[in-house]
Formats: sequence, structure tokens, C-alpha cells
Amino acid sequence: MNNKLIIKITGIFILMSLAIFACKEEEYTMGDLTQPSNLVITTTIVGQSATTPNGDGSGVVKITVKADHASSYKIGYSEVDNLASTPSYELVNSQTITKKFNTLGDVKYRIHVIAYGKGGTSTVATKDITVKSVYNVDPTIVTKLTNNATKTWKVDQKTAGHFGVGPWSNSSVSPEWWSAGPDEKAGCCNCFYTARFTFKKESASSYSIQVATPDGAFTKTGSLTNLPGIPGSGAEGCYSYGGGSGSFAFIEASSGILSTSTSPTTKTSILLNSPSTFIGYGALQKEYEILVINDNYMYLRVQGTETGNAWYIKLIPA
Repeated sequence: MNNKLIIKITGIFILMSLAIFACKEEEYTMGDLTQPSNLVITTTIVGQSATTPNGDGSGVVKITVKADHASSYKIGYSEVDNLASTPSYELVNSQTITKKFNTLGDVKYRIHVIAYGKGGTSTVATKDITVKSVYNVDPTIVTKLTNNATKTWKVDQKTAGHFGVGPWSNSSVSPEWWSAGPDEKAGCCNCFYTARFTFKKESASSYSIQVATPDGAFTKTGSLTNLPGIPGSGAEGCYSYGGGSGSFAFIEASSGILSTSTSPTTKTSILLNSPSTFIGYGALQKEYEILVINDNYMYLRVQGTETGNAWYIKLIPA
């Protein structure tokens, strides 16, 4: 067979192959995009009975969500009678979770559930429940924080680790990601050190906090802070802020941390009730867990503005 014939046969074969593949069409389908349906929220309040319809005061509720054609769920919570309360959602990996509600008293909450199906389809449902929460704080904590009257605190700027960042979890209680050195924020954000936080015992079960910020508030901006009047954008820093006041309560810490010799916690948190108040840093969350407190030192942990972060703040009497 000569070369010309070989070339001719090869060319014919290539043309036939191209014709065959050109005639074959790829078929694509979106699949089943059935929207989740029959979304049901079931709640069991711990200690609920005929005489204690809102529970035993622990604030613990078991929540079960179920829907047809759902592959995942998001659950959020808000206080029905608190206009400033907006739901903060979390993606759950199971259909049953346990939630602890910490606002003291008999409080009505709205549970918000989003069920997700294939192709991003979703269905939304809500359910209102009233939950009772009580907490008997150790009186020594009250004494050390307020001096049973009034006591003012400030950030301990001369101590290493007076500000730090670590993972938000119940197994790590240390700023393992970053820890500030003495006076580290003085150059950029000295307002962090000049702010004062006065805690007052109003009565046997009533407490307040007064925040004074002569050089502004140390905070992030936009959606990363809820302090009123802070700009909608900008870097972390000091921003003009007139201070604020409001009540606070002692609650059982929601972190679930177990106290050890190397990872201490009092299992008690300060829960601020006013968006205009903060301790040290203008955090979104208002629950500050007291890790350590004595007459001359207080070590706090608060959930950071970025998901998964915990902030650590050391304070001393002013």
C-alpha cells in the first residue's frame, strides 16, 4: 500500500469519526427540584409541667425539625417582645438539637427554621415558645465586680495578653491565635485603654453598667458592630462614641466550658441588655463569660464578630 493511499484512508476515517461525534448530543437535566414541604418544629422545654408550663428555670429546650425533601436546616432565634432582637442563624447537622435560652424571666422566643432542598429550594417556618430562665449568681462574684455598690474597671494595658484571639469552642480557653503585648494598641487605638466600665449593684437582683469613652469606642464598623452611630465601613479602630448605660444580668455561661486548672472559668457570664454598652471591645455579642475574677483582676471571654472567633480581655480596677 503506497503512502498516498494510506493518507487517503486515514483522512476518510477522521472525517467519519468527526461526523459521528458531531451527531451525538449531550443531555443535561436539573434533576428533582421538589421544594421541602410539611416542615414541622417540635419543642420540649425541660421541666415543663402543669405547674411549671415554661420549664424548670434552666432555660433548656430540645428542638426537633423535620420536613419532606429536606437535606439540611438552619435555625435562628429571636425574642418576640424585643424589637432589637434579630435571629442569628446556625446550620445544624442533625434534626434534633438542644438550645439554652439565657434571658432571665419568662421570655417569649420565636424559633425560625429554614429547610433546604435540592437546587437551593427552601421552606421557612416559625414557632413561638415561652421559656423560664433563672440564675442564682455566686455572691462573691457580685462583690468582686461591683464592691456591692459601684466599681470601675479598665483594660489592663501593661499586661501581656490583655487582648487576644482564639477559637470559639468549649474545649479551648486561650488566645492561641494572637495575644497583645503590653501597650500594643496604644499607637493606633488608645481609646481601648482610656475607656472606663462602671458596674453598679442597684439592688439585690438588679445591676447596671456605665460606659465612658472619652476618646471613642474601640470597635469594628458596619455589620461587625451594633453600637449606634458607628460608621458603616472602615477599619478596626477608635470611633467617636458618647458612651452608654444600661442594665445587665448574671447568667450561666452558655459556652459549656468545664473549669480546669489550666482553663479556668466561673461558669458565669455578664449579659448586657443595652446595645449601647460593651466591655473593652464593641462586640456584636453581649455575653461576656467571666473566666477569672478577684478584687484586682478580671478575665473575660466573648464571642468575636467573625464566625468561630473568641476574644479575651483582661481588666483591672481603674
